[in-house]
Amino acid sequence: MAPLDGIKVIDLTRVLAGPFCTMLLGDMGAEIVKIEEPEHGDESRGWAPFVDGWSSYFLGVNRGKKSVALDLKTPEGADALRALIARADVLVENFRPGSLSQLGFGPRDVERINPALIYCSISGYGQTGPRSQEPGYDVVIQGEAGFMDVTGSPDGPPTRAGVAVTDYLAGLYAMQGILLALLDRQRTGRGQHVDIALLDSLMSVMTLPLGILWATGRAPHRMGNDHPSVAPYETLQASDGSIVVAVGNPRLWIQFCEALGDERLAADARFQTNTDRLKNRPALKAAIESAFATLTVDEILARLRARQVPCGRVRTIEQAIADPQLRARQMVLDLEVPGLGTVKNIGNPIKLSRVPQRAARGAPRLGEHTTEVLQALESENVSVENLTR
Repeated sequence: MAPLDGIKVIDLTRVLAGPFCTMLLGDMGAEIVKIEEPEHGDESRGWAPFVDGWSSYFLGVNRGKKSVALDLKTPEGADALRALIARADVLVENFRPGSLSQLGFGPRDVERINPALIYCSISGYGQTGPRSQEPGYDVVIQGEAGFMDVTGSPDGPPTRAGVAVTDYLAGLYAMQGILLALLDRQRTGRGQHVDIALLDSLMSVMTLPLGILWATGRAPHRMGNDHPSVAPYETLQASDGSIVVAVGNPRLWIQFCEALGDERLAADARFQTNTDRLKNRPALKAAIESAFATLTVDEILARLRARQVPCGRVRTIEQAIADPQLRARQMVLDLEVPGLGTVKNIGNPIKLSRVPQRAARGAPRLGEHTTEVLQALESENVSVENLTR
């Protein structure tokens, strides 16, 4: 059995952070019932590019789910959701704080229906505080958190990350919060409200620049691919391309110099300690790239890897996804989508020794499982007559 077999999740989320969270729960065996607005569904279904009418964005974070189309503003839709909540273990939503309460599905409303339910809310700024009512999107939060201020070239403007790191972090924290709440429920028999904010999530990974600010009174500036606390820990130019190295301790510095066969570099007083190398970083980089200038990327990587120095090629996305390591780790999945055929998905990075990853189905059509799920409620004799409206 998968760890979450038997766990039923009501997914009232859309776009990325919430769908990513519920997809990961589904990978671990939970039944995910995705509730969608009947006409258009999750708005990411309409986001290009498309594969035979399917959004590649939607396909990427909704595998293995059941889609139920409900209009929660109608009595019938609201009753159906109450019935689903009555038999569920988890509800995940990413509406603006207070919106679901207006429909009768806020945390306190749902607690009266099912006191054991884990209710997880994902929002831009959280359920409390002076900014709780503001909408939050990944790019906005990257700016608000100071993340863009430390991302980009020293002589360039603040830059967002190339992927929606805020949404993915929030989705991961939501999953962790849900699992913690499920563990607590085993002891207490009671559910609780898990409150995840995009701003909190991104600020939680700003420990390094904040540590520098608090220690020195000065915020770090943008450094491109250089690390503010370690050198060499950056991209470097070879004769035919770029590589990235991570010389993170004194032992690796010695091995790095041995790999280059450059005794002068190892003996240079400017580079003896990491503090020295940080102080003299421009000279360090010039010396290393001078040694690299006559070598190809392949030659440098072979030398560094022979001495266990962490390093890699700066690859394109096409090169990265073609790495056989990813197939070996089940990180590239081929999934069947009804009416579309086989599509590729990125796999789940969580590997358990006794529970192999299961081959999940692909993303659902809008409303594909409405009849199936509602008929199952009837067969289980779930009544909405006594549920609090």
